[in-house]
Amino acid sequence: MRGLALTVPSAAGPVNILRGIDLDIAAGEAAGLIGPSGSGKTSLLMVLAGLERATAGSIRFAGQEITAWDEDALARLRRDSIGIVFQSFHLIPTMTALENVAVPLELAGRRDAGDRAAAALRAAGLGHRLTHLPGQLSGGEQQRVALARAFAPEPRLLLADEPTGNLDQATGEAVMDKLFELRARTGTTLLLVTHDARLAARCGRRIHIADGRVTEIDVSAIGAPP
Repeated sequence: MRGLALTVPSAAGPVNILRGIDLDIAAGEAAGLIGPSGSGKTSLLMVLAGLERATAGSIRFAGQEITAWDEDALARLRRDSIGIVFQSFHLIPTMTALENVAVPLELAGRRDAGDRAAAALRAAGLGHRLTHLPGQLSGGEQQRVALARAFAPEPRLLLADEPTGNLDQATGEAVMDKLFELRARTGTTLLLVTHDARLAARCGRRIHIADGRVTEIDVSAIGAPP
């Protein structure tokens, strides 16, 4: 990211959400993005995912300049290379866990969608819940279905926005243990948005953001490589 800015209109005038973000995330890295509410963390993830259009600046992903890509190209990028996990689970309530994971793979033309989805759910510890609907699952299980859905296409990058925000502490920690286990297994690059300094410390770097700017970058003693 170079000079990344996001300004949105409001009744009181333009609001500057991102104010010139310069940041590099290495392939295979786990980075925690930490800062107070309203600092621009989620907006930054939305811009990186191509769900929000930057006002200024540039984004280079895996050697490709993607800033000016159209919506179709960005949708294909998300389908093939970017996994997203939100605070809310965003599961389709009338579909089983297996179907929730398999449908995006089927839409991407994966002939092995069912097998891949089942394998992803087993890796997430849900091999015994394949045919359960979201309403039959606990909150932690639903978020693990969302993790399986994000990891099943083997994305290069996983964007996680407060993935434990709707869970109690014990369940949230179990979900994050599974997220880091899956990330380590696949080598996926991770950018994790969190308010929790302890959670951010599990990443190799902590990137502090305030008022739409990166204010500090430090290496985590816990998450740093040996």
